[in-house]
Amino acid sequence: MGELITKDNFEKLQQKLEELKKRRVKISKTIGEAREHGDLRENSAYHSAKDEQGLNEMRIRELEERIANATIVEKDQLPKGDGVNLGSTVKVKALDNGSEFEFTLVTDMEADPLESKISTDSPLGAAVFGHKVGDKVEVELPRGLVEYQILAL
Repeated sequence: MGELITKDNFEKLQQKLEELKKRRVKISKTIGEAREHGDLRENSAYHSAKDEQGLNEMRIRELEERIANATIVEKDQLPKGDGVNLGSTVKVKALDNGSEFEFTLVTDMEADPLESKISTDSPLGAAVFGHKVGDKVEVELPRGLVEYQILAL
């Protein structure tokens, strides 16, 4: 099974891929114009456009691979269970300072900390995944090792 992704985010990936493919034409035109300026060894516009072309092609390959390997799921199709899972809204408490916060566990593509959506690949997301209410988990953060307790799902 590939990366689990919602239909909306799958469509966003496809749209981004099309945008990047359309940029190919613009980048090629920029390279052609820069090439006309003469000596390529000292032509910063040419080298900049070639770098942009390389990054664009790399991103296209990444998106094509993600799209090819994606498994589209709807929220009601996500595995259910007693523990924290993809799509779960989790309330945790940091035991070092007592702060509480709530977040939704999502795929890497859907992660958005400003909307309280964290990835299963993040340190906290990976730590709570599969655990149940009342469980304590340790997470290595920049401020050090922090212990969290899962308060609610």
